[in-house]
Amino acid sequence: MSLEFKRVVTRLDENGKSVCAEDAPIVPIISAAMPGVGFYKVWGVDDEQSAPVRELAPVHDPFFPPRHGNRFIIVVFPPDSEKHEITMSSEEIQADAEAVSPGLLGVFEPDNPGFHRTVSIDYDFVLEGELYLELDGGKEVRLPAGTSIVMNGTRHAWRNKSDKPAKLLAVVLGAKGADEGAPQ
Repeated sequence: MSLEFKRVVTRLDENGKSVCAEDAPIVPIISAAMPGVGFYKVWGVDDEQSAPVRELAPVHDPFFPPRHGNRFIIVVFPPDSEKHEITMSSEEIQADAEAVSPGLLGVFEPDNPGFHRTVSIDYDFVLEGELYLELDGGKEVRLPAGTSIVMNGTRHAWRNKSDKPAKLLAVVLGAKGADEGAPQ
């Protein structure tokens, strides 16, 4: 099974009736900084939610939401064994990543490929394939399709050790950071 993705958005019309405001495919965002990885940006807001939503244009930049904001994304991870040749300079890669998904590359650790930590609570779900969640100390947790993950602002990396792409749905909720008095 290979999933294709589309977005359906509802709203209220001028008479207060619920209607379909959008029903369209979602095109993946691909950056030269992360060859083979596809990001489907479904929805996001930078402030506290209010309903019904009046503005249908989703906010996706920066990639990670501020406190009270959120992002709804789907990420397709290619197998780790797939080698992608990068012919761009590091400056060109950074410029491309910032243009495609501002703020994404900046959370990654330069000396530990794939490792990152964000000030967010993430609700993740493996839609298809299999991933491994790598944590501190080399600890890995196998995540087959159907696995739910609650990521509590912790350092981690996603690994696809299989020979097929894996698809992860993520709802990222901006949170209070440790510098704002949140527990570490």
